[in-house]
Parts: sequence; C-alpha cells; structure tokens
Amino acid sequence: MIMSKSETLLKRKYTEILAVFIAEPKPYYVNELLDKTSLSPKILCDALKDLESMGLLTSEKRANALYYSLKKEHPLLPSLKKLVVPLSYKAAGVDIDAANLAVQQMKKYVKETFNDNVLSNVGSFGGLFSIDRDNALVASTDGVGTKLKVAFATNKHNTIGQDLVNHCVNDILVMGAKPLFFLDYIGTGKLQPNTITEIVKGLAKACKENGAALIGGETAEMPGVYKDGEYDLASCIVGKVKKANIITGSSIKPGDIVLGLPSNGLHTNGYSLALKVLLDHAGLKLNQKPKELNCTLGEELLKVHRSYLKSITTLQKAINVKGMAHITGGGLIENIPRILPSNAQVTINKNSWTVPGIFNLIQQQGNIEEQEMFRVFNMGIGFVVIVDKKDLQKAKSFLKNSIEIGMVEKGNKNVIIN
Repeated sequence: MIMSKSETLLKRKYTEILAVFIAEPKPYYVNELLDKTSLSPKILCDALKDLESMGLLTSEKRANALYYSLKKEHPLLPSLKKLVVPLSYKAAGVDIDAANLAVQQMKKYVKETFNDNVLSNVGSFGGLFSIDRDNALVASTDGVGTKLKVAFATNKHNTIGQDLVNHCVNDILVMGAKPLFFLDYIGTGKLQPNTITEIVKGLAKACKENGAALIGGETAEMPGVYKDGEYDLASCIVGKVKKANIITGSSIKPGDIVLGLPSNGLHTNGYSLALKVLLDHAGLKLNQKPKELNCTLGEELLKVHRSYLKSITTLQKAINVKGMAHITGGGLIENIPRILPSNAQVTINKNSWTVPGIFNLIQQQGNIEEQEMFRVFNMGIGFVVIVDKKDLQKAKSFLKNSIEIGMVEKGNKNVIIN
C-alpha cells in the first residue's frame, strides 16, 4: 500500500517527535523540540496536541513555557519504541568502536613480533612480508560471520565458501597482490559430511576462479561449543606482489577521483544488524519476497560476495592505480581512510549511484540513521579505486560498470558523505 503525501507527513511528524522523547525521556519545551526535529512550528505544535490527546504525551506549564513529557505507562509505548528508536550495529551486538579500540590496544604486542621482513602496519587490509629483494608475500585471514545463520536457516551451504574466498582475495588485492594459496578452518559441534562437502565445493569453486590453490585446512568437531547443525568457517590466504608494485595509497592527493565498483548485495558484512532488523524486528521470513527485492529474502542475503580480481588486474596493466579499498565491515566511512595519506580526505556523492533495494529495506524497517547505514554496510559499493584525474576516462573504459562516486580533497583521513 502506497501512502499519500499527507499520510507520509503525518507518520513522519509523530515519529520524529516520539523519537526525541524515547531517546532521552525528559520534559521538553517547544523550542527544544524545534531544534531536535525538522518540523515547522505549526506542524510541531499541532502534532504535540494530537499526541497529548492520544494520551502519549502530557503537558505542564512552567513559568511562561509549556513542557511536554512522555507518558511512560502508556500501553503502546513498548511497540512504539520498536517502531521509532533507530536500530544500530551496536544494538545488534556488534560494536565497531570497541573493535577499533581493540586493534589500537593490541598493536603494541603485535609489533613486538615484527622483524625486518615485515613491510606493513597493523590494521592494513593484508600483512606484507618480504621474501627476497624483489617480492613480498601478502597474507590475510577472515571469516564469514553471521551470514552463516542464513546458510543454516536455508540449509544452503555451497556458496558460503565462495563468499570467504572472494572476500580474502579482495583484501590482498587492495595491496596489489594476486593469490597463491588458501587454507580453511571449519569448526562444528557434530560433523555432517554432506554439509562439509558442500562448503568445500564452494571454497574450491572460488579458488579455481581466482587462480588460488586450496592446499589444506582443518575440520574440528567440538561437541557443546556449537549448536546442532551450526558451524564456523574461517580462512587464511597468501598472495604475492612485486615490491615495486605494492599499492599503499601514499601517492593519493587532492583532485584524485574515487571510482566505485558495484557490490552484489551485502557481501559478508552487516549481517548481525540486517538479521536483527529483518527477521527479529520486522518479522520477515527468508522465503518471503519483499517488494524492494526481485527475489526471496533468503536468496538476496545469500548472494555471493563478488571478487574484483579480474577487473582490477586488467586495469593495473593500463594505468597507475593510486589506491584501493575493499568495502567490508565499517563501510565506506571506515575502509577508505585505511589507504589515505594523513593530509587527505574523501568526499562521497551518495546520489551518484542507486542504492540497492536490500539496503533501503533494512534502513526503513530498522529506522536506521543514514550515517549508521554507511558505516555498517557497503550500500551497493563493494570496492573503491582511486585514480589520477588524467586517467579517469581510461580507467572507466576498462572498468565498464564503475561509477565516479567521489573525490579526494585536503583533509585528515576522513570520509564525508554528501
């Protein structure tokens, strides 16, 4: 059902006002609410009277000002909180700030292990290790995360391995490396041979597509650690790059252009929040087909993480790629700064591409703030390439589906979404 313009305004004005009271339940006078909402004085005052007549708000005159308070005992309040309060990654159980703090705290201990062959810093997309005068190995490790829950619920396990391989390939590609070999780890409570076979089929398929050898792995059976039918999947990838071709982002400068390569849905990040919103909060089923999607929700959430290896390898033969970022956990906001010099920032034009329907569905159902969306999800951009302006047209001719999404400016390793 499509709401009329007046119905949309009605819903928005009540939502904005109630969101203020629920976020910080205290008395507010009208001028405070004007500052905290986007409503005009007349619309705000009318809405406040409406909410008071519904019994959701109470008013009290103090001096010359009228103060409004939330009626905390109202029976609709628990339901309203679900509708009004924006959900966040932290509320879903994932704290990006805590993860960043953990990295900062562990750096000291990690660096104590470094020797002269280590060429990268903690926090890079991959670890660089010199093997001779001209070459370096690039290694990375990762897991699939809570996307596994969708595999469990749908009993579809043959694509989750592809997600993991492609994710890891993209991480070392950022530094200019091509994959050599891959190892996997599968932990489970009770080993199910058919499930393990399906997982490894996916791993092998993606390894072949990316030119990597699946040289080994570990399958651990740990009763009591995992629930029946569940498992964890993690990996290590090792690639190689000539030292002269290592991409660090050090040559990035103001005026350079930011190109985005489309993602294939959520890839492997943000699933804790997505599942919290779509399944727990909105009550959707994985076999449903929401109007925002052209497939079932389960099919959308299991779309395979895209590998950018072939596209980028072709591009590197044609131009000087100045920097790349794999848009994973942390979104555009947290991943692009990892490759920026200290005197540069990136401004992203959010209107330069069409955000896929799955992200709109998550944002609407969870009432999630836009900044949070861009910090959690890839929002339709799975990989970023930074090139000199003079190379833009040539780069776009090689990357047929690329989108010019932003520009490098003077700044302090920030990303601004406009």
